[in-house]
Amino acid sequence: MKILAIDTTEQGCSAALMLGDELAESFEVAARQHSKLILPMVERLLVEADLTLAKLDGLAFARGPGSFTGVRIAAAVTQGLAMSVDLPVVPVSSLLALAQGVMREHREEKVLAAFDARMGELYWAACEAVDGQMRFSGPECVSTLSEVVLPSAASAWAMAGSAVGPYGDVLAKHRGGVEMARYPDAMVHAQDVAILAVDDFASGRGVPAEQALPVYLRDQVAQKKAKPA
Repeated sequence: MKILAIDTTEQGCSAALMLGDELAESFEVAARQHSKLILPMVERLLVEADLTLAKLDGLAFARGPGSFTGVRIAAAVTQGLAMSVDLPVVPVSSLLALAQGVMREHREEKVLAAFDARMGELYWAACEAVDGQMRFSGPECVSTLSEVVLPSAASAWAMAGSAVGPYGDVLAKHRGGVEMARYPDAMVHAQDVAILAVDDFASGRGVPAEQALPVYLRDQVAQKKAKPA
């Protein structure tokens, strides 16, 4: 299976190419540079693999939640690429991909994935490993710290993501002082997006490009009001 995956959820920007059991990834931390970096990353990966978009089986992208701008970029780029060669797309939760990366790098099998959503809130989801892939143990949420709930408080959980730095101590206290491994610098990687998309592609659950939509969790996306003419 040949899958191209991209992520621009937060400060990290990455593209990955999965060719069977082989994975190649281009990753860079570059806030506000995603729109300039992502297409050259994709082109470089394809050139190095001597492939064209048309020879792929599908595309996957981290569909959010996360930075509104970043999530929109990933969705728009993926839609454009997929439409150009009529390929199916699998949208993958950015939170689930974050947890997958923590399992890959640190062997954690229970991860509270959490992004700083500003305004005193966080995007979060409890994720647990099943047969080597992270799965949700509950819904993706945007909420205040006091509303974060883990399925099994007594079990060993790790927390990861941009919310850990500002909120890690409060989250631990909220759980009755139970210590949790912390990975505040963990970021979404496109290679984990690709890994999580494999089963959906194999089961024919890819969607047409126009249905590859971002997920914000918040009902309204902040937009600047147009100035009067």
